[in-house]
Amino acid sequence: MTQQASPERKPPSRTRDPRLDFFRGVAMYVILLSHVPSNPWALWTPSRFGFSDAAEIFVFCSGMASAIAFGTIFQYAGWWMGTLRILLRMWQIYWAHLGVFFVALFTMLVLNQTGWFEKDYVDALNLYPFIRETGRNMIGLMTMTYVPNYFDILPMYFVILGLVPPMMLLAQISPKLVIMASLCLWAYVTAGGLELPAEYWFSRGSERQWFFNPFAWQLVFFTGFGLMAGWIPKPPKSRAMIAIACAVVVISLPLAWHETVGMFAEIRAWRKEWWILLSKTDQGILRYIHFLSLAYLAWAAVGPMGSRLLGGPIRDRVTPVVSKVGQQTLAVFMTSMVLSRLMGVLLDVMGRGVLQALVVNVLGIALLSLTAYFVAYLKAQPWRNAVRAALDGR
Repeated sequence: MTQQASPERKPPSRTRDPRLDFFRGVAMYVILLSHVPSNPWALWTPSRFGFSDAAEIFVFCSGMASAIAFGTIFQYAGWWMGTLRILLRMWQIYWAHLGVFFVALFTMLVLNQTGWFEKDYVDALNLYPFIRETGRNMIGLMTMTYVPNYFDILPMYFVILGLVPPMMLLAQISPKLVIMASLCLWAYVTAGGLELPAEYWFSRGSERQWFFNPFAWQLVFFTGFGLMAGWIPKPPKSRAMIAIACAVVVISLPLAWHETVGMFAEIRAWRKEWWILLSKTDQGILRYIHFLSLAYLAWAAVGPMGSRLLGGPIRDRVTPVVSKVGQQTLAVFMTSMVLSRLMGVLLDVMGRGVLQALVVNVLGIALLSLTAYFVAYLKAQPWRNAVRAALDGR
């Protein structure tokens, strides 16, 4: 009597979370507008009204997306295969970082060489140290020990991804160990440990560190990762929790809004004295609490699985576009790094009035959206369908 083979165990299908795509798309738009030099629209981005900003959205959602994309591999293919997949992503991020740097540098050099503009665009990005000492700083660029402030998000993400394999080892013992390790690492950084040099190879080397310390920002990443992986329990939806989150957002408003900060010396003195609580470099605890409050309110607002993101003529048209941008974050982010500088050039030429800002920002948003659709079209490999159609027509 032959034994019947047990059915093959298949990993669960990975379905996209519409909320994740939507909020990643929102973060991409906000990052674009925030990076445009002296952009009037940047005065209305989240960072102007609270302690946290789009960077937290980006890192948090990246953690959630990583749990979906890589967590299944670690679970079903093993730790080594999961680590190889992480290394591939790190490889992609590394070359994306270098590509963005050189394209941006090339673009700024071209703008300067035209002689059409009074502004020195190379100096605006503080890239003359690289040009003047290319040999030394090329070593720094390739080893990520030369990290200009504008080009610091991808290096941060690169290092955080490198933390995923050791965290997954801890998760095999207990997911609680991952949470504890993340908190302890963040606390150690806050106390002054684990900084990475940003100008190591300068002839007059400075003490400037990476603007985004990845060993602090991993707390935001692994919070998102842990929620998606089920290591951190989903918070309950209740009026009390919503009230607390609203209170955090409202209380932080006068302490963060540039108008009230400029108006009251007491607020400026408080921010200076307690800067460690607000530090963007080391993910100050008030930034973290403010972001979690906003994330909770957004999660409650969009409904189960984002059911309220659709419904009505406006939402049915806008949400798919924003979500498409959120599905192609790497390509969109790389594009936005260069596009935002070119938008700044247009504002320099046209002026920064209400109409000019409207035209330039809407144009930038449209181009970023088109980038997402074009990249998605390429990833679908349309040439395969063309070849198949040609062969079927024979």
